Amino acid sequence: MQADYQLHGDVALITLNNPPVNGLGYATRVAAMEALAQALADAAVQAIVITGAGKAFCGGADIREFGTPMAFQEPNLHTLIAALEQSTKPVVAAIHSTVMGGGLELALACHYRVAAPGTQVAMPEVKLGLLPGAGGTQRLPRVVGVEAALNMIVSGQAVASERLAAIPGQSLFQRMSASADSLLDEAVEFARSVVAVRPLPLVRVLPCSHPQGDAYFQFVRNMLGPSSRNLPAPLQCVDAVQAATRQAFDTGLATERTIFERLMATPQSRALRHLFTAERAASKIPDVPPGTALRPVASVAIIGAGTMGSGIAMNFLNAGIPVQLLELQPEALERGVATMRRNYAAQVSKGKLKPATLEQRMALLRTTLRYEELAQADLVIEAVFEDMGVKAAVFQALDRVMKPGAILASNTSTLDLNLIAACTQRPQDVVGLHFFSPANVMKLLEVVRGDKTAPDVLATVMALAKKIRKTAVVSGVCDGFIGNRMVEQYLRQAGFLLDEGCSPQQVDKAMEAFGMAMGPFRMSDLAGNDIGWAIRKRRAIENPGMRYSPTADAVCELGRFGQKSGAGWYDYVAGKRDALPSADVAAAIAACRSALGITPRTIGAPEIVQRLVFALVNEAAHILEEGIALLAGDIDIVYLYGYGFPAFRGGPMRYADELGLFTVAQTMRRFAANPHADPGFWQAAPLLASLAAAGRTFT
Repeated sequence: MQADYQLHGDVALITLNNPPVNGLGYATRVAAMEALAQALADAAVQAIVITGAGKAFCGGADIREFGTPMAFQEPNLHTLIAALEQSTKPVVAAIHSTVMGGGLELALACHYRVAAPGTQVAMPEVKLGLLPGAGGTQRLPRVVGVEAALNMIVSGQAVASERLAAIPGQSLFQRMSASADSLLDEAVEFARSVVAVRPLPLVRVLPCSHPQGDAYFQFVRNMLGPSSRNLPAPLQCVDAVQAATRQAFDTGLATERTIFERLMATPQSRALRHLFTAERAASKIPDVPPGTALRPVASVAIIGAGTMGSGIAMNFLNAGIPVQLLELQPEALERGVATMRRNYAAQVSKGKLKPATLEQRMALLRTTLRYEELAQADLVIEAVFEDMGVKAAVFQALDRVMKPGAILASNTSTLDLNLIAACTQRPQDVVGLHFFSPANVMKLLEVVRGDKTAPDVLATVMALAKKIRKTAVVSGVCDGFIGNRMVEQYLRQAGFLLDEGCSPQQVDKAMEAFGMAMGPFRMSDLAGNDIGWAIRKRRAIENPGMRYSPTADAVCELGRFGQKSGAGWYDYVAGKRDALPSADVAAAIAACRSALGITPRTIGAPEIVQRLVFALVNEAAHILEEGIALLAGDIDIVYLYGYGFPAFRGGPMRYADELGLFTVAQTMRRFAANPHADPGFWQAAPLLASLAAAGRTFT
């Protein structure tokens, strides 16, 4: 059963019961319709209350049904909503915890609504490239007003029930319960109190207008324009809500439906829906059952108080978890603590953090110069220089002092986790936790699973990632794991483009126009060009056949390590982040080009984008084949949250699918004919070639 039916005297209670969020999938809709019919057929039932089991009233439609016949199979959501609205007995929605999307549309079809305090109310469809498609754009403005409704619909953000209840003249909630615990009792009592009310109140008959009329909607369009340049849904939401003010209710519903179906067919919505499901799939590890017992993590230790270490520490302090920070030099420790306090102070100055909260978080921090003082920590994370010798020494020390069962984690971004684990007598306790810089801001966490990492360690860190508000993706062990292994090919091709005739600003401009948060050269300047330099030096020893453009080394040899040194691929003015073209870099590129004997050619933006994105795709296909990543969607999540790949394109794998893998493979054959673009790399990965030949996709 996806809905429970109980009698409370003369009131029938229908409880949606489809964990975890009571999504309105087909089975749930059928059960709700049957329960409603049972209540209407029972002469002893005078009123009906509908609520949700567990920790949600209703999270809305089941996204797994989107684009499938199941979404339209009767009873569909529209049918269920119409049945509630047309009930001859009063229906009261008892709303608690979370009500979103289709769940809110269902509640709006009820005659009355009673809400528990602290309920989060949202219409998040815009985040999937859609709009509320079951009457939300027509009913919500009628109960909370046009402006409040439009703000909710175009932002997709949740609003507290108390805030909505405080809107003058609102009719979304007829009552706020005293507490979540008393919600059902109060809803049943309220239902009895309205049994005799006729006609039953309907949201559809309420007036809908804005005092400024069409001028208001044009103002909203002007405000949304720059931020929705690549996303059609926000502006289409405005059109639908405007229709609520211009058209009869049923005509407005038809308009909403037409817009919804149009948005469903857009590549942007397909991309966003893919990312939604991919993010949830990334948290599921096939051989680690959901009920795996977790190790307790009540305290954390961080080794290294540099930029990464201090940023990592802030994540745990933000979650209320005590942190010990270790450095071997007092000055470095002081700098790390000062950096953390400065970061928190910046949030206070912007009104994002209360001064008292700053002090509470800093009070959870302790510092030390001695490994022995970390012994009782449940989790220790190494964040020292990216050198195997340095990391080996750290893990040997940790193995000596940490208590049994403590999780030993490395923040390495490229090194072999199995070799690091072999420095200990407890490789089962070792895992990679690769945070992305700035670690206190970036949402991605690459969880690296060693050959001997215990399942409960993996389950523990995946759960901990949620607690510190990170999106975790599991990677196997290889050089660079998922993200950095792919980005190396991206950066290699960017370097070859310079050799062949591009400037750094031309390449960056093309990629940023494509939608990347930063082009490859601005990204390198932000991360630090010396990091890539060190990796290339290591590669020259480990894989001497790997080709690179000489320009990146030439820039580093000039001491241009990026923003931190005031000069990199671009020039920087102290105190500003503006990236200015550099004459010195242009000269270095020209000298390298001349030494290679290359006559520069004109390269258009389409080739730049294809070279760089398809480099990601081809390397990712190898990663999937090798089992380093479990799913193509995992790779897309890594690039969305770790590298600024545009969400409206769905990640590199989804983007390749949208273009067609046959087209991608054909284009790569053309690149393979270019002797300056590393022809060997452009041989399609076997997985890519086989999928293209079969007309299949990655995702």
